[in-house]
Amino acid sequence: MLLPVFTLKLRHKISPRMVAIGRYDGTHPCLAAATQAGKVFIHNPHTRSQHVSTSRVCQSPLESDVSLLNINQAVSCLTAGVLNRELGYDALLVGTQTNLLAYDVHNNSDLFYREVADGANAIVLGTLGDISSPLAIIGGNCALQGFDHEGNDLFWTVTGDNVRSLALSDFDGDGKKELLVGSEDFDIRVFKEDEIVTEMTETEIITSLCSMCGSRFGYALSNGTVGVYDKTTRYWRIKSKNHAMSIHAFDLNSDGVHELITGWSNGKVDARNDRTGEVIFKDNFSSAIAGVVEGDYRMDGHIQLICCSVDGEIRGYLPGPAEMRGNLMDTSVDQDLIRELSQKKQNLLIELRNYEENTKAGVLQAELSGPLNETDGQRGIIPANTKLHTVLSVNLGNETQAAHAELCISTSNDTIIRAVLIFAEGIFAGESHVVHPSVHNLSSSIRIPITPPKDVPVDLHLKIFVGYRSSTQFHVFELTRQLPRFSMYALTSPDSASEPLSYVNFTIAERPQRVAMWLNQNFLLPEDTNIQNAPFQVCFTSLRNSGHLYIKIKLNGEITLNTDDIDLAGDIIQSMASSFAIEDLQVEADFPTYFEELRKVLIKVDEYHSVHQKLSADMADNSNLIRSLLVRAEDARLMRDMRTMKNRYMELYDLNKDLLNGYKIRCNNHTELLGNLKVVNQAIQRAGHLRVGKPKNQVITACRDAIRSNNINTLFRIMKVGTASS
Repeated sequence: MLLPVFTLKLRHKISPRMVAIGRYDGTHPCLAAATQAGKVFIHNPHTRSQHVSTSRVCQSPLESDVSLLNINQAVSCLTAGVLNRELGYDALLVGTQTNLLAYDVHNNSDLFYREVADGANAIVLGTLGDISSPLAIIGGNCALQGFDHEGNDLFWTVTGDNVRSLALSDFDGDGKKELLVGSEDFDIRVFKEDEIVTEMTETEIITSLCSMCGSRFGYALSNGTVGVYDKTTRYWRIKSKNHAMSIHAFDLNSDGVHELITGWSNGKVDARNDRTGEVIFKDNFSSAIAGVVEGDYRMDGHIQLICCSVDGEIRGYLPGPAEMRGNLMDTSVDQDLIRELSQKKQNLLIELRNYEENTKAGVLQAELSGPLNETDGQRGIIPANTKLHTVLSVNLGNETQAAHAELCISTSNDTIIRAVLIFAEGIFAGESHVVHPSVHNLSSSIRIPITPPKDVPVDLHLKIFVGYRSSTQFHVFELTRQLPRFSMYALTSPDSASEPLSYVNFTIAERPQRVAMWLNQNFLLPEDTNIQNAPFQVCFTSLRNSGHLYIKIKLNGEITLNTDDIDLAGDIIQSMASSFAIEDLQVEADFPTYFEELRKVLIKVDEYHSVHQKLSADMADNSNLIRSLLVRAEDARLMRDMRTMKNRYMELYDLNKDLLNGYKIRCNNHTELLGNLKVVNQAIQRAGHLRVGKPKNQVITACRDAIRSNNINTLFRIMKVGTASS
């Protein structure tokens, strides 16, 4: 069994997911981790650090090897690495909900300190695409920002929701790094600089991402799921009742391929094969894992896997020798294989016994009463020609049931369906759904309502139990059906629905027949639907909110979408672009109601910025006044003028109360500002989502420039026509 080569017990609590290791003097690897009360500790066991006392750093009273960095705000993310290649050593980067600090630990000085309005929920350090200098990339309130070593903002773009995790990986194998972004809307997005290359939808919030070999990367979700992707193909995933606190890629068994190392909330650490998810190593801590990193912490020329718990316990593991053949557990590979084969043998024996009993029952019934039939109490034998039919359709609902998509399953004879198991991501709680009709409602067909919360295509993996009413054993059919992306929209007559005022208009070089095929593949159209040659129009009603969608196609390839839902319009355009391999697409769009709401939000943002500046100025004035009062109070004490000293300290007490009240107001103002900035960033992202390729990137960049210059009219023109020019 693989044992730790060193164990440390630091007397500092460590915040989850906030552990980094770096050579802050260019030579000695040191561990940095965020702790409570707005501090970061730096553990340096190699040289006894001299006592330092600057504005930020002080020696820990608990351990001589530990220095404390005072951030004075709750730390939200932390990393370390080379930010300035000319320095020759690593920088420490610390993010909070309002600022980003790049710190030179060796010289006890700030490299830069930047205010970030969108906050910093996640951080990663490295090169991105063709940008030559290393960037500190932070993800916050629906926005991504990248800073160089001088604090210059070299990269900015928006994403669909609050960012929770980041990683840099060569996703497409071109030798340049892409940015992987995990967000609260369950999506993993891949950015090639500021262009989204692809998206993968998961079932929960993506809490961690890590790059592995080549285009492979690991991920962790808030529901306890961890897994590995290779580009857009998922190799495997497992789900645990515990939460994955940290994931890391490390070659622990010396086979030349990185395993996925996961630290769990119950204190377990495990290493899983990157292709199969098989556990090859595990260990246990007494408390939850805070972080997993790697480094030559003993400075002996060997890289160790370093695991840290929230209680400050740190263990380092060396990779296992090649002779262990990849198995680092205390059991041999042969024992595992024997156990696996024994289990298969038991399963096959049970299946064989069932077949033998069914055969005996069938022969006995034939001798006593002739041919088999349902009423003869068969134990599971069904006709050999039994087939299953599945139909997906739209159900408009009634007074007792909301409108929904519907899956109808039926058999080809008089057999009954005893139960249906559906496995589908993102539709059902727990990703599975079981339908088990009561004995009185058994029949040869069953209807199952399906209500996907988002417009994404979903594979429905079905297991259907088929037999007779008196059966005690059932035949299991396994099928897979794909639920179309826009299954929650019902085809309706254009005459019965009012046409929305909002629209998107664009032209594509595709035949109308191809557009009709796209409609058939992505919507649940009735079987008798016959879309005529262009020009034609179709109308849909949303089963979620009863909103209307018009799609109009002309002979020249011009398409108009009428809908008040800007997200739906963007999803349709992206779906068409994917189906028809469209690389660049510019559109003209107008969403009057949405744009009017956005205008109100932008006015609020200006107001909150003004209040923020005023409060900051007042706090600065009060800080100067505090210093003056302290000096005067101490002067009075030294002169034994106790009355004046008392008056000055009473003034300080009142001023402190004012400062506390001002701080509360400032916190509330900042919370409101963040909420409104999120709306603005999402609006920019939605405006970009209406375009494809270069026009998309141009719109996002132009929108940001318009907001920086506070030109609201230009902003809305860009969102409508894609450019600021008249």
